[in-house]
Amino acid sequence: MVDCVIKDWQGADAGTATLDLSVAKEDNAAHIVHRAIVRQMHNSRQGTLSSKTRSEVRGGGRKPWRQKGTGRARAGSNRSPLWRGGGVIFGPKPRDFDVKMNRKERRLALRTAFQSRVDDMVVVENFADQLSAPKTKEVLSALERWGVDVEQKVLMITAEKNEVVYRSVRNVANIKLILATNLNAYDIVLADKLVVTATALEKIQEVYSA
Repeated sequence: MVDCVIKDWQGADAGTATLDLSVAKEDNAAHIVHRAIVRQMHNSRQGTLSSKTRSEVRGGGRKPWRQKGTGRARAGSNRSPLWRGGGVIFGPKPRDFDVKMNRKERRLALRTAFQSRVDDMVVVENFADQLSAPKTKEVLSALERWGVDVEQKVLMITAEKNEVVYRSVRNVANIKLILATNLNAYDIVLADKLVVTATALEKIQEVYSA
């Protein structure tokens, strides 16, 4: 169980929140999080790359020149991999990169990854009502008041989608906004700082608790 300080829009302390998730044992925590990240990266691959072998390339049916007497090397087709415009040796073919992982293990890895980032987490009050219109400058100023370096990679987690918040941060390359129900281990580990709203923290405990 970890206690987190909740900050308001101005950056002052506005209460505390408790994070209590069932996580993996210390001995195998890194291993299970690594497996989850590898699975996510593999499963994001489309696997549609394809190259043609010498039998699939158009043309090459006629022998370029006779076998003997020309002084040149023997050639049976102008679509040999040795020729320009020929086939590809051992080139990529469509394949399935999916990696299997049990649902319980995936959720355990997610909880472990999230709770391991407590030291880099900033819990804030819901700030959607503080923005009457999309204002990137105001959000960046708020991040600085919360002690977040705007030059770092920031993962912002909210409980529900808000168009004003989304449009306020979408042009900032190093800020990624996701919902509490869409957490994934890769984004959690990749970010330098996590900015989580208080309601999102409650949602995470509700959805991902064992």
